[in-house]
Amino acid sequence: MEIKILGKGCPRCEEVGKRTINALAELNVVADVRKVKEPKEISSYGVFNTPGLIINNKIKSQGRIPSVSEIKGWIKEETPGE
Repeated sequence: MEIKILGKGCPRCEEVGKRTINALAELNVVADVRKVKEPKEISSYGVFNTPGLIINNKIKSQGRIPSVSEIKGWIKEETPGE
């Protein structure tokens, strides 16, 4: 599983990162989590409002901070065999 946190490093973006890590830990799921901070790269994903969250190349959230339970649901959707 590949997860990208999109944002320039603002507190809101950092919170999405923390919640994502917590959701992965609660589900005991291993993922490659990467922070994307370059504006050109962020817009190349079709995200124009940060923070953004992409799981397996699918935009799951942008412009808001999703709850841990929302993130867990998205991870479950993208986990093979779940």
